[in-house]
Amino acid sequence: MEVIKGTLLLLAVLTAFSVFSYKAPHGMKAMGALASAACATFLVEAIQFSLLGNTLGIPFLSELGSINGGLGGLVAASLVMLALGVSPVYSMLLGITCSGLGILPGFIAGYLMSFAVKYLEEKVPPGLDLLVMVIVMAPITRLIGVSLEPVVNSTLLTIGEVIAGSTDSSPIVMGLIIGGFFTLISTSPLSSMALTAMLGLTGVPMAIASLPVSATSFANYILFKKLKFGDTRDTISVVIEPLTQADIISANPIPIYVTNFISGAIGGVVVSSMGLINNAPGTAAPSAGLPVMFAFNPAKEVLICMAICAVISSIVGFAASYIFRNHKVVTAAEIRG
Repeated sequence: MEVIKGTLLLLAVLTAFSVFSYKAPHGMKAMGALASAACATFLVEAIQFSLLGNTLGIPFLSELGSINGGLGGLVAASLVMLALGVSPVYSMLLGITCSGLGILPGFIAGYLMSFAVKYLEEKVPPGLDLLVMVIVMAPITRLIGVSLEPVVNSTLLTIGEVIAGSTDSSPIVMGLIIGGFFTLISTSPLSSMALTAMLGLTGVPMAIASLPVSATSFANYILFKKLKFGDTRDTISVVIEPLTQADIISANPIPIYVTNFISGAIGGVVVSSMGLINNAPGTAAPSAGLPVMFAFNPAKEVLICMAICAVISSIVGFAASYIFRNHKVVTAAEIRG
């Protein structure tokens, strides 16, 4: 029952992001800013903290990654306000108030405040508007973010219970659930890097969450190229880090989410069956998922597993591009034009 509950909640959250992208004012621009914020924080944390710092034992890089990873709320709030036309000074002034908050509370606070700030910038005389921002708007921004933090955290932790519950199941069930979920989440603004770090996943579950994400880059490349979601730069970017294309993904949820879930689920079964482990939480990203596996497993087994998962991912990618060949897509030019 808990697995079903968590699955439905995850689908509801992903649906909400897609609806927001299509229907909310400047939704596409805001989602692009959220993707940029995730790259500036979680991607740096995954590579510098988990991969280079902890795995290679370099304290300076661990500290660097930890700093970036802890600034998700600040960066998201600032970037979304910049994307929606707020002046750089006020974007940073209010964004800093979200320091220490998660990326999603910061994003929502920044998005809501951007409309109020733009209105005040037009109506309040120059000079006086700065005082209004400092005295009134800064506390309000922080209050919104702090109020949202418990709701967002409880939602993520509920989804995490699905992962925790599946570890007591058979290797196949565990591989299907964890591999499918986290590969799907890696393409959403929720961020598989953030969720695995928050849950502190290690061992086989973390391996299932990380290696299939790297392997599914093959499916994403084929899907983006065949369905022409964007140009060559967009296609290469989604291979390196799906979060860079979160706006395109949120605008085309069905083909991309379905493809990633199937590829990740099958890859998860392969990883689980081979018994590979990963003791570095937060490395569920294409750029970090494969390299970090060599620190905890024999290189030959990692390469064999990756090769199998890559072949599966490619097959899934070609099949999906054929099945969704007539599906109406929203291109990067339409979103960012």
